[in-house]
Amino acid sequence: MKIASEQIDVNCPESDIYNRLLSLDNKHILELGCGSAEITRNIATAGANRKITALEVDDIAHEKNVQITDLPNVTFALSGAQNIPLQDETADVVFMFKSLHHVPLELMDASMHEIRRVLKPGGLVYISEPIFAGEFNEVLRLFHDEKKVREAAFDTIIKAVDDNLFSLVEETFFNSPMQFENFSAFENKIIKATHSDHKLDDNLYQQVKQRFEQHLGDDGAHFMMPIRVDLLQK
Repeated sequence: MKIASEQIDVNCPESDIYNRLLSLDNKHILELGCGSAEITRNIATAGANRKITALEVDDIAHEKNVQITDLPNVTFALSGAQNIPLQDETADVVFMFKSLHHVPLELMDASMHEIRRVLKPGGLVYISEPIFAGEFNEVLRLFHDEKKVREAAFDTIIKAVDDNLFSLVEETFFNSPMQFENFSAFENKIIKATHSDHKLDDNLYQQVKQRFEQHLGDDGAHFMMPIRVDLLQK
């Protein structure tokens, strides 16, 4: 296992990756850190007989999610990965889309044990984590440097494999396309994300804006975020 790859040749939306690696029809799917439920919706509506439990720790995002009325196969709950409100061995697949590094450091190991508890024997865990590299990261790290927490997340995965909680099925790397119409869109989605409390003074705000606008063209700003996926099995 390695935390990053120097050369990544695959450029695609993340759905291409998890649909290649996993069969999701007729499965009970657990998503940890569902955010605004965009991926949740894609998974819930793309196949047949998919039951999804989607957890989020951010109160604001969760309150919006529970207002969703057109996803009858999704149950939203306010909870973290360290305390999953499911019975033992009830989930077929567990997803963490760029969320493990948001788990408090002291709770990462407990979260992996909790995932193992709720996962059926032979069940799969799909963990995607952004790699600390790339042009988008160079903008983000000006006000939110995630190097240490991303390294901690990777170390947690390695420990879970070394401790035989899970076996590694596959590790893959890809570039995920990101697009923002303008700086205002970036500010609303990233800087003002309700799951974080980013405080930028005027000087730092202008630095971030200037760095972002270096990538701004007639059709917005485009980035490729390098991502590592670890597929584990109980």
